[in-house]
Amino acid sequence: MNVSRIAVAGGVAASAVLLLAGPAFAHVSVQPQGQAAKGGYATINFKVPNERDNASTVKLEVNFPTDHPLASVSPQAVPGWKIDVTKSKLAEPLDVHGKKINEAVSKVTWTADGSGIGPGYFQQFPLSVGQLPEDTDQLVLKALQTYSNKEVVRWIEEPTDGGEEPENPAPVLALTAPAADAHGSAADDKSSDDEHAKDTTAAAGKESSSSAGDNTARVLGVVGIVVGILGVAFGVLAGRRRTA
Repeated sequence: MNVSRIAVAGGVAASAVLLLAGPAFAHVSVQPQGQAAKGGYATINFKVPNERDNASTVKLEVNFPTDHPLASVSPQAVPGWKIDVTKSKLAEPLDVHGKKINEAVSKVTWTADGSGIGPGYFQQFPLSVGQLPEDTDQLVLKALQTYSNKEVVRWIEEPTDGGEEPENPAPVLALTAPAADAHGSAADDKSSDDEHAKDTTAAAGKESSSSAGDNTARVLGVVGIVVGILGVAFGVLAGRRRTA
């Protein structure tokens, strides 16, 4: 009985902890599909949960940093949402594949055509972005979430190293090490394939030689057995003749 009471009490306590901890993690966040490598392109998803019981999320605004502008930002169509892409002039042009880019996307806005994100639900908003900067480890993408009751939650507080998470943290896209050069990777793969082919050929030669040796041994063994049988038969016949 005491054990059962302790188990029930523990379960209630755990549930309370989950209920209390849940809202702290229910904020707008961003994650790449796979990795977001420096100097490359990536598909990223903004995950937007609805934190209100009496209102729906009807608008999301994502702002892109001006100190690390992105020349290419392409949204994926999301059913039930209108998408607006805002571009701004750059103080210094970007050099992308030998072409000068004088403007970059500064904001993407999703506005619900219908009911939006209802209580207890979340929605993902995908973007294809690039080229990602090579001189930073992350991009802070500040966001504004608007509810149907006109409330606006500003997810704009930047996290600090070693500090506590802010109440309204901004979505942060972590960047990974640059991917290997495509030509270099292809050359390495070809070299690896050649070595693999050589190893396979050598192994096949060894297997062929081994197989030939095994076949020869089997033939000699059979011949030896036959000769032995003939010898025994000849000896028996010769003995009979002598006896006769």
